[in-house]
Amino acid sequence: MNEASKELPLIVDQFINSLWLEDGLSKNTLDSYRYDLKQLAIWYSNRDIAHITKSEIQEYLAYRFPLSKSRSIARLLACLRRFYRYLVRENIIHEDPTLMIEAPKPSKALPKSLNENEVEKLLNAPNISDDQGLRDRAMLELLYACGLRVSELITIMVTEVSLNDGVIRITGKGDKTRLVPMGEEASHWIEQYLKSSRDNLLKEKKSKYLFVTLRGAAMTRQAFWYLIKRYAVASGIKHAISPHVLRHAFATHLLNHGADLRVVQMLLGHSDISTTQIYTHVARERLKDLHQKHHPRG
Repeated sequence: MNEASKELPLIVDQFINSLWLEDGLSKNTLDSYRYDLKQLAIWYSNRDIAHITKSEIQEYLAYRFPLSKSRSIARLLACLRRFYRYLVRENIIHEDPTLMIEAPKPSKALPKSLNENEVEKLLNAPNISDDQGLRDRAMLELLYACGLRVSELITIMVTEVSLNDGVIRITGKGDKTRLVPMGEEASHWIEQYLKSSRDNLLKEKKSKYLFVTLRGAAMTRQAFWYLIKRYAVASGIKHAISPHVLRHAFATHLLNHGADLRVVQMLLGHSDISTTQIYTHVARERLKDLHQKHHPRG
């Protein structure tokens, strides 16, 4: 082992201390950085990692990439960038070997969804013979028909619903508004709810919100979360479900039936189409499953 390698633990300690003093990083982050540098030193046990090259760092990242989550690789690269920047600042090395190395983009998990048969069972779960059940059916129908966020659903005001035009005005993230078509089924159930249930739930109280509780207040996120989970159990859906799953189902089913991605983007209220593109992967996985199930050589 050469003299520089013997000094490496001290250099690492000084580097970690500088991060703690100057940047105030948490103990967990500092421990992770120390671990990352130790693993790099083990990999290049016959080298001084203070003086390895860009290609050697890339070689190590290529080794780590299949074995680690992309977030861990991104953290490792952040550690290396800080470490070699520190070495340049302390005049231990003259050039930062990490300057032109790009961090891997974190992979996006595919959103959980429901198939069309499961959605049908869920929508039919509420007991529409009572006021709360009719309200819940209208909420579920609207959530699925419009692909709404739960925060958008519970804050809809009566004045934002146009049954004649079959559209609803939604206020989304950043207070951006959009007009979303409801479709015949959702329009029907909202009309039934307004005619038969809403006044009964309010009991002569007043509310500007479309969906109200027995107390005459607006529906809350927590209350609706509980309702949808209860209806999922009642309809025999085994896997975990949340209000957002119906939003995913809305987007996935539209794409499965040939909708344009830009249209789905507008309906969901996404400012960037890259956010919507994840649903193309969901649709693609569905097509692959269908091919494997029904094709003689699938």
